[in-house]
Amino acid sequence: MDPPGSIDGRRHGRLRRGPARPTLRAMATRITPPTPLPPASDPRPKVFLAGSIDQGRAEPWQARVHEALGSVDAWLFDPRRDAWDPTWPQDPAFAPFREQVHWELDALDRADVIAMYFAPASVAPVTLLEMGLYAASGRLVVGCPDAYWRSGNVRLVAERYHVPCVPTLEALVQLVVTRIAGAAP
Repeated sequence: MDPPGSIDGRRHGRLRRGPARPTLRAMATRITPPTPLPPASDPRPKVFLAGSIDQGRAEPWQARVHEALGSVDAWLFDPRRDAWDPTWPQDPAFAPFREQVHWELDALDRADVIAMYFAPASVAPVTLLEMGLYAASGRLVVGCPDAYWRSGNVRLVAERYHVPCVPTLEALVQLVVTRIAGAAP
């Protein structure tokens, strides 16, 4: 409805402007297993969200990172599989388990940034394994609260390999943003 004093959308000789059109902006794209990874040639920065899952028992911290990075033009490789079944055997011959592990290893290898978070109430044995695999890569950033049961070990490995290590998830997100800015084309 036109405001009082307007005729056909005009007021005081000027066209009335409608609501601002939404502007398109880059959005982080989250993918989970078994979704195929983007090609290595894709220029968008690629971030692997390594960290506590503990068979689905750990807090869903990955969703918080995705929300915080929502306006960043990047790929987020999230290993937290939506259809994970914690009763699946941890057997390399079991196809869904094998597919999951290979997806994670491929995504870790393809990532420009590996954002690793050790949730305080988790054990995260696979995350500790991944830290050992990628500590010397130059692509790892770590969030490890004091309350994590092996925070001393994590901090010493980070120190040895010059891996940035911060005590909160929020600080980890800031490290990721800084690294993405450096990885962007």
